[in-house]
Amino acid sequence: MATITDRLGKLPLGSFHYRLLALMGSGIAFEALDTGLIAFVLAKMIGAWNLSPVQIGYISSAGLVGMAVGAIVSGTLADRVGRKKIFVATLGIYALGTGLCGLAWNYESLLAFRFLVGAGVGGQPPVANALMSEYAPVKHRGKMLVLQNSSWAIGWLLAALIAYLIIPKYGWQLAFYIGALPALMVVYVWRILPESAMYLVSRGRHMDAHVLVSKIEQELGVPVGEQPHAEEVQSASTQKFNFIDLWSPLYIRRTICLWVLWFGMVYSYYGIFTWLPSLLVKSGHTLIRSFEFLLYMTLAQIPGYFAAAYFVDKIGRKATMGSLLVVCALSAYMFGSAKSAEDIVLWGCVMSFCNLGAWGITHAYSAEQYPTHARAAGVGWAAACGRIGGIIAPIAVGALMTGSDQYGTVFTMFTVVLAIIAMDIIFLGKETMNKSLDELTERQLVPTRSPAATKSSALDDTKG
Repeated sequence: MATITDRLGKLPLGSFHYRLLALMGSGIAFEALDTGLIAFVLAKMIGAWNLSPVQIGYISSAGLVGMAVGAIVSGTLADRVGRKKIFVATLGIYALGTGLCGLAWNYESLLAFRFLVGAGVGGQPPVANALMSEYAPVKHRGKMLVLQNSSWAIGWLLAALIAYLIIPKYGWQLAFYIGALPALMVVYVWRILPESAMYLVSRGRHMDAHVLVSKIEQELGVPVGEQPHAEEVQSASTQKFNFIDLWSPLYIRRTICLWVLWFGMVYSYYGIFTWLPSLLVKSGHTLIRSFEFLLYMTLAQIPGYFAAAYFVDKIGRKATMGSLLVVCALSAYMFGSAKSAEDIVLWGCVMSFCNLGAWGITHAYSAEQYPTHARAAGVGWAAACGRIGGIIAPIAVGALMTGSDQYGTVFTMFTVVLAIIAMDIIFLGKETMNKSLDELTERQLVPTRSPAATKSSALDDTKG
């Protein structure tokens, strides 16, 4: 009898998957909208509030501290109480915090509200990636996860348009109020978002999972699978996954690879794009002109995502992501050396194209590394490690801004970081293309365990 994982993995792409893609993608878009808004708002607030580079760095980092906390808490809770509840909760927290940012009356209040926003948006990716990976057909899983995360470009584009059209004329407060509009979606998302069928199985709710998957099969016009046998339901038991299990022999290589990857990706992305408007202004360009450069770079993200989505299920996760990161490192160096407006746009667009394409694959690849009962938590811890990189990066850039060759020094640093994570995925990563989640995280481990690994796994099973 086919398992729930097998039934879901063999489904054809259809209306259910595209509906889920839109819902999960909205969460990623809101995170990007917030990241973009704070980058553009800070460029405006430098003069309005007389903020120092160090203060700007702390405002950016406050949100990232919240993201780290949100990623760990939401990932852990999503594995225990369900994906649906936590995704809706994080959406509401994000909307509330963003609206409060518009009401901030001083530097300290903005720091507090940025932490709240971070907790909301940081909690969404681990849950969204887990849910999409558990429903996407095997042959299309990489593509669907990359496309889901391509909505980041939509969020950034909206942020750039708001910055270009709203902030100069109506002030930065209105930008935050617009960013709070997702609050209107909370009830709608709760009504139509399904719980993960694989999560239900991991909690011993086999019949509930069968009913849910049967409805999806009927919607997509495929034969309905058999319901679970009575003995399967009666023997069902729930499993637990603790932080220490991330470092067991079965998962330690995956954990190290993901933590280095996430740290470097978030460090480079937030370090570059949070400071980029301010860096361009300090390099002699007007605020409006710097927003224009960012708009071009944001548009370049969209084909970057689609290129990654195409190749990730054709040549694999490692080859696609490794290539993108190598080119991104080279373009970051060239961007730091650019003098003319044309060179800034050219190398900025190449850098943005490659960075965001690699970002999409990072999310897809991460969701394939851990079993169902630990998927959101495992991704959440990796994302939290990434947020630490994001916390450090804006502060590091602020410190480097005091030197004589500020621009070149900053982007040389990012070149080195991007090169390191390219080597990380090339040498530590394992290919996951065209393999079911059970094969990647559970079945493949049984015949290849060493005595030590078997003992560790037995202990893990006892915990479950």
